[in-house]
Amino acid sequence: MSDYIVSARKYRPQTFESVVGQQALTQTLQNAIRLNRLAHAYLFCGPRGVGKTTCARIFAKTINCLNPQNGHDACNECESCRAFNEQRSFNIHELDAASNNSVEDIKSILDQVRIPPQIGKYSVFIIDEVHMLSTAAFNALLKTLEEPPSYAIFILATTEKHKVLPTILSRCQVYDFNRITVPDTIAYLQSVAANEGITVSEDALNVVAQKADGGMRDALSIFDQLVAFCGTNITYEQTIAVLNVLNTDYYFQLVDAALRHDVTASLLLFNDVLAHGFDASHFVTGLAQHLRDVLVSKDPQTLPLLETSDSIRQRYADQAAHCVPVWLFQALDILNTCDINYRTARNKRLMVEIALVKLCQLGVQVVVPSNPSKPSAPSKPSSPSSPSSPSAPSMPKMPKISLGLGLKKDAGQPAPQPSQAPETPKQEENRPFTDDQLKGAWVGLAASHADELRLKQLIETYTPSLISETSAQIKMPNPWQMKELQKAMPALLQQLRATLHNNLIEIQVLQEEFNQEQMAFTAEEKYALMAEQNPALAQMKELLDLQID
Repeated sequence: MSDYIVSARKYRPQTFESVVGQQALTQTLQNAIRLNRLAHAYLFCGPRGVGKTTCARIFAKTINCLNPQNGHDACNECESCRAFNEQRSFNIHELDAASNNSVEDIKSILDQVRIPPQIGKYSVFIIDEVHMLSTAAFNALLKTLEEPPSYAIFILATTEKHKVLPTILSRCQVYDFNRITVPDTIAYLQSVAANEGITVSEDALNVVAQKADGGMRDALSIFDQLVAFCGTNITYEQTIAVLNVLNTDYYFQLVDAALRHDVTASLLLFNDVLAHGFDASHFVTGLAQHLRDVLVSKDPQTLPLLETSDSIRQRYADQAAHCVPVWLFQALDILNTCDINYRTARNKRLMVEIALVKLCQLGVQVVVPSNPSKPSAPSKPSSPSSPSSPSAPSMPKMPKISLGLGLKKDAGQPAPQPSQAPETPKQEENRPFTDDQLKGAWVGLAASHADELRLKQLIETYTPSLISETSAQIKMPNPWQMKELQKAMPALLQQLRATLHNNLIEIQVLQEEFNQEQMAFTAEEKYALMAEQNPALAQMKELLDLQID
């Protein structure tokens, strides 16, 4: 039979000093032992795997030690300590309330309370998962818990303190255990790996600590799982493969793409995430958590809120230097809204893609001319043999895009002198684009018109379809909505051309067959249908000079 013992049992702390992440609590227990100020009942509460039962056992062992060291440490040499280490001590009684929660189980404990200890000073009764006791069992425990014999000490442990009766809480000293931080978990796992002769990268241990969520028992179990798969050399790539965790590089790359306003790269990264089998909702929450970590990395005062390894911390600091807080606030708001609406969305992938497009549109500022005119088609430049002929009309200038957010701006080209003939636009100034890219950039315009609710809804409801290389059309059944979109189209075209880097884009707004009997949505539609059925309504509107809200 194998002698293998899992790490969670093999490395269970045996002294107060070896308990990880609970220094204030263990110091309080040590002082109580040294000063002989022991309570008759304790309640240890906190998350799973943080050391509640372990501290209860160490406490029971120490107070029964016949030769305590320094007044608060067990000697591990006396008969009481040896009996405890060999699991044959009759001074310590443990009850699992998850499976023994009836009145009869509590009565058996109360029968044992009457028997004084044979070795040592105290009989310690540890009741684990005490919140699972029935109400009748709690009531049976009340009287003894309030006035036990002088040699009896009760230690109750629970992960759900709110389920314990207030009458029980009032009879106990309550100790709240903390979640074990990521740095403490990494440090302890490094010591375990060193004892076992295992080489493991700090980034891999950071993933384990994040996955354990503050529980050391979970962290040690995950560590054993990695050793079973990787052997004596554990790498970051193997860790994320075993634990099915999304690589943090995706989040860093996606934020960089959003800062560059690169919609295509963002959508391709998201598609790669889905291709690897990860859920879109987990991706959204993970990206939001990443942006939160970038935000707290910008200020030294909030840097302690970032629980990660030193190498990852530096990557967050480098990316935070390229982000302004306002951009991060807006990005977090977009992802939070996407997360809230994800469950009710019919097309979940499209919702996430719209959120990514909005991220890429943040920080884009379009400068619209004061007298915008419809751009004319490019004509051929005049022949050199006829200098007196009028010069060909130049292409309209590209809108200025504010890159901001710490990015370097492209060096502007010097403006042509008046005597020089206008140059033909370079090929890279009018980049080709696909129908999907056009639709993605169009939907992204909604973020820059968030204050104009009706226009934002029109942009999200109707999308253009490409009919040639640079021409598209939008078909709308509602004539009133069509008029509103046509009014806003010049400004929208300016933004669209800047996003897709193509100054030749044209969009036509066409009307589909409109059924007058269809349901009215806007106030104008409702008024038109009502006025058609009752002409007196139109006369009353003109007579009283009423306005449609």
